[in-house]
Amino acid sequence: MDRDEQEPVGVIAEPDLYIQGGQPLRGEVRIEASKNAVLPILAATLLTADTVRLPGVPWLHDVDTLCRVQRALGTDVVREGRDLMVQAIDIDPFAAPEHLVRRMRASFLIAGPLLARFGAARVPLPGGCAIGSRPIDLHLKGLVALGADVQAGSGYIEFRAPRLRGATIYLDFPSVGATENLLMAAAMADGWTTIENAAQEPEVVDLANFLCSMGGEVRGAGTAELRIHGVRRLHGADYQVISDRIEAGTYLVATAATGGDVTVGPVLPEHLKPLLAKLREAGSVIDVAGDTVRMRQKGRLKPIDVKTMPHPGFPTDLQAPLMAALSIAAGTSVITETVFENRFMHVSELRRMGADIKIEGRTAMVTGVSYLTGANLHASDLRAAAALVIAALAAEGKSTVADAYHLDRGYAGLEEKFAALGADIERRASCSEVV
Repeated sequence: MDRDEQEPVGVIAEPDLYIQGGQPLRGEVRIEASKNAVLPILAATLLTADTVRLPGVPWLHDVDTLCRVQRALGTDVVREGRDLMVQAIDIDPFAAPEHLVRRMRASFLIAGPLLARFGAARVPLPGGCAIGSRPIDLHLKGLVALGADVQAGSGYIEFRAPRLRGATIYLDFPSVGATENLLMAAAMADGWTTIENAAQEPEVVDLANFLCSMGGEVRGAGTAELRIHGVRRLHGADYQVISDRIEAGTYLVATAATGGDVTVGPVLPEHLKPLLAKLREAGSVIDVAGDTVRMRQKGRLKPIDVKTMPHPGFPTDLQAPLMAALSIAAGTSVITETVFENRFMHVSELRRMGADIKIEGRTAMVTGVSYLTGANLHASDLRAAAALVIAALAAEGKSTVADAYHLDRGYAGLEEKFAALGADIERRASCSEVV
């Protein structure tokens, strides 16, 4: 093998977070547009050749990855300040690069819109966080029901359908990704499409609203039955994406863990209902006023039972952050994870800080301890990283969180926002040897 083809040798910089715990968080936090809503909406811009403007989009790693996928397809993607300008004119539906699609599972959302508009697409099999099995079979079954011919091989899936036709599709599980992909495909199919047992998450509703702003016809968004009437053409739009309920929830849980007083906004409080109900049950004082939520915590949290569920249940993306806070509650909490089978990867790191957590299958028994102790921690995925930051903020002593780059997938300026709330937190580049 030639020297240029070998793995690099030397030293590379890895971003770590350094956190001195024990400071209650106080102040206000501005919440960004939702990452989980931006991604499918970016994919949906492939449905039109007109310009789409998305104001206030946070520049996250996941957003950057999907923009790179779009550019590889031929889309003109321009960032103007905090706005994204997107125009998909000269598109090659077979040009999605494998190395980018494998980096992020949400990249597979380009399949539906490419097939709907161009009648064909070639998409690499997706990758993403190692938090459990997330097969794409529901996506494929739904697209076949809409009339697509699907051929898989050599790490790619090729779709062909001169014209998609409306159908009734039942999802075995209310998958968010499958619902979004099929919703986009059906937006330009002939006739009516019904998606039964559809995901009801706010991000699905936002995608439906975006399609309607482009001239689409979608009914039932936010319920278990979506009805879509396909149109021949969709036009451009200027669309404001909803705020990020998971980002807001992360700061609220961190406030509860540190005994602080923080106001988050702008938010849609109804999107936070499952979390706010559980925090109130745990003894937090919460005030909702317009598009803001104020969270106050005095003393230790009370133990609670939490079970993650598809919306409108408790969101799986807040399970790890809440577990970090409950690890210092005054009693034993029970957390059951029903969405992903491998989403307790943060538990071993919390135990290193002194947390008392026992795992039985998909259930965690979290017996609160008087305090956590700072430690050198390793983040395995996005939400696990957020949980470790919360634990470190609440702990006694200093902690480091290695592989903090996971946070950049879903949180814009997290350390700066926490620092503005009084946290002692900074990001540094640590050096590691590559052999």
